Amino acid sequence: MAGRRKAEIQLQMQIESQEEWEELLSKEGLNVIDVYQEWCGPCTGMVSNFKKIKNEMGDPLLKFCTAKADMIDSLDKYRGHCEPCFLFYAGGCLVAVVRGANSPKILRTITEQLKQEHKVLDGGSERKEIKDPFIAQLEAKEKETDKEEEEEEEEMNRLRYKGEIINYGDTLELSEGVKEVTVALIKPDAVEAGKVDQILEDIQAAGIEILKHEERKLTEDEVRQFYTHLQDQDFFEDLVKFMTSGPSHVLALTKGKTGENIIDEFRDLIGPTDVEEAKTQKPESLRAKHGQQTFMNALHGSSSAEMATRELAFFFPDFVVPHVDGKAPKLQRTLALVRPEAFRLHKEDIIAKIRESGFKVAMQKEMQLTKEMAEEFYKEHEGQEYFDQLVTNMSSGPVLALGLARDDAVEGWRNMLGPKEVNKAKEEAPESLRAKFAVDDAINSLHGSDSEDTAKKELEFFFPMEQTVAVIKPDAEGTKDEIIDRIHEAGFRIAARKETKLSKEIAEEFYADHKDKDYYNDLIEHMTSGPTYLMVLSREGAVDGWRSMIGPTDPTQAKEVSPDSIRATYGESILKNAVHGSSDPEHAKKTIKTIFGDLKFTPDGAALETIDEEAEKDEEGFAAEVPTPGKADKPVSDSTKDAEESSPEVKQQQLDEQRAKEEETRQETQKEETKEEEKTDEQPSTEEKTDEQPSTEQKTDEQPSTEQKTDEPSTEQSKEEQQEEKQEEAPKEEKTEESKTEEKPSEETEQKTEESTAQGEEKKEETQSEEKAPDTQTTEESKEEEKKEEAKPEGGD
Repeated sequence: MAGRRKAEIQLQMQIESQEEWEELLSKEGLNVIDVYQEWCGPCTGMVSNFKKIKNEMGDPLLKFCTAKADMIDSLDKYRGHCEPCFLFYAGGCLVAVVRGANSPKILRTITEQLKQEHKVLDGGSERKEIKDPFIAQLEAKEKETDKEEEEEEEEMNRLRYKGEIINYGDTLELSEGVKEVTVALIKPDAVEAGKVDQILEDIQAAGIEILKHEERKLTEDEVRQFYTHLQDQDFFEDLVKFMTSGPSHVLALTKGKTGENIIDEFRDLIGPTDVEEAKTQKPESLRAKHGQQTFMNALHGSSSAEMATRELAFFFPDFVVPHVDGKAPKLQRTLALVRPEAFRLHKEDIIAKIRESGFKVAMQKEMQLTKEMAEEFYKEHEGQEYFDQLVTNMSSGPVLALGLARDDAVEGWRNMLGPKEVNKAKEEAPESLRAKFAVDDAINSLHGSDSEDTAKKELEFFFPMEQTVAVIKPDAEGTKDEIIDRIHEAGFRIAARKETKLSKEIAEEFYADHKDKDYYNDLIEHMTSGPTYLMVLSREGAVDGWRSMIGPTDPTQAKEVSPDSIRATYGESILKNAVHGSSDPEHAKKTIKTIFGDLKFTPDGAALETIDEEAEKDEEGFAAEVPTPGKADKPVSDSTKDAEESSPEVKQQQLDEQRAKEEETRQETQKEETKEEEKTDEQPSTEEKTDEQPSTEQKTDEQPSTEQKTDEPSTEQSKEEQQEEKQEEAPKEEKTEESKTEEKPSEETEQKTEESTAQGEEKKEETQSEEKAPDTQTTEESKEEEKKEEAKPEGGD
């Protein structure tokens, strides 16, 4: 294994920094670069093909590399878009790109570009630099998106929204990497005086960004809770009356890339709390220009980071604070459970609220829990007085289980739910979901995971890890990378993949369930018309999750009922609807076996082992890629071990070991019959020669290793080769039927050497010459071993 890894390192140079990248591009030659990200690793399925190409061409200008996009600034655009992706660089210029592990296309591109590079270096041609079409398209989309967002933001700043309070008492914790935000109130006096537009202009003129803007008339309870820190002041009742006298405007503000110091800067902009003091000390401040007296001072601003956090949660409980540029948000998933009565009465309204709050419904399942299942799910609550009632409620009818995804899914969903006690939710958070959709005062209507770890366990309970087959049809070949990006975003793991042109027989087997349909023949013709990309996807609830993600069969219908689905986005017609998915888990298992063979999977959904290389090759000779879980050696199943233990090579080795033991016993008996000086002079020396023989053969034997399968001799022998050499040596120490004739002279010689030490030395030489004889006699056995060696799959351990 060590020899194999060393060979791969020599074959592909590893580039893991910007400096190494720049150094690579400065060197002469054609660099074939496998761009990857750490979470998925390089394309190991192409290594054997690269070895073959390198050895066949033998061109020193051809170099193979791997480049980790996570660590290289020049490859930042490939992050999230490089699975797999091969870049061809020559003379520091990008000259070709191949997306997908398409072995024939890669070989063709290498041949063409290597020929072109030789012409360039000979002065017979000019190097043609290109731009990656996919990245160019991506950059164009980003520019368009940025422009749209700027327009939307400008429009938002002009609008006045009417919103809802969901959970008053909760505070929103700002995690590391998010911008600093402050809350501002434009009070009723400034609104009534028509000063809102002018104040907004002044805020934006100071370089402050308005993230959220809503108009609302605060209730008395809201004002008392918001200003609870002032309730002991003499003017508190007047303040409550003033703040409820008319509408206010609520703003969430930040500034620059990080929002740093926005709280202090905004407080400096609005000026001192007392209007008269503001007019004296800060005449250009907003309170000096628009305030009247005392608390009727036109504006409010958060006084500290802690207060800003509380106020942001108070007014905008579902607001997701933007992240600092360059620091990706941490996407979370959580379980949302709608209990039987709420499911029956309020299902659609609850889902609508979830979507309005920015959650993506990644998984969805309706199911009837048995009493035993309910007890298992809530076993942590066993012993509580409400446990039996809870179990009875949960098993009384169908429940709706949802897998929700958002930056702060766990905390955000719990904030929306409100207090666990229904009466408390109604009193303290009347707009919370548990208050609005309450059915039973004893048991609240909805459940939410209380931590990321709990969410993972609960999601696995309702959505156990499973596999499904996803197919990107020939009509969607041009949008394959975009679809794969969406697959990753939805939390799927691509456990195996294969790109091929389906034969008619495979297509007919694949769509056997559609054989009686009118469109069957057209479907088969379309599926065999071009390249098809087949994948095994792993995830909790993979079958239903993928079918939900791709949408209805008819793209026209998909655009109406599921406008964000893949078929709505990329489909053209019922026939050319971009993608396909397994209809149920059994169909998925059957299809996986048909296309990929007997794959096994780890608990986290990774492929456990690869299938036979010959069985997985398609018509163009390209083998399906099964990603290896992590960087560790590939796990081997028990069945694989049994097969190895029962192989002819192992059986032969066991037989040889048994014969060697018998021969050793015979030699020990012979030693006892000889003189003591002969034991020390002759027998040990013979054994020493035998022990040294393997090392001599290792130095001289230059057979190619199993791992390399190339014409280059291996400098290090694998364990398999050493085992084979031991098998070849065994006949030297044993008395087989084939070697009896040769061993007779040896015994006669041993008898003669009992007379003198000189004769003993002669015996050593004869023994050495005789030891070579079995090698000659076992030529046929060696040939059989070599044939077995050549028949082993390339890259096998």
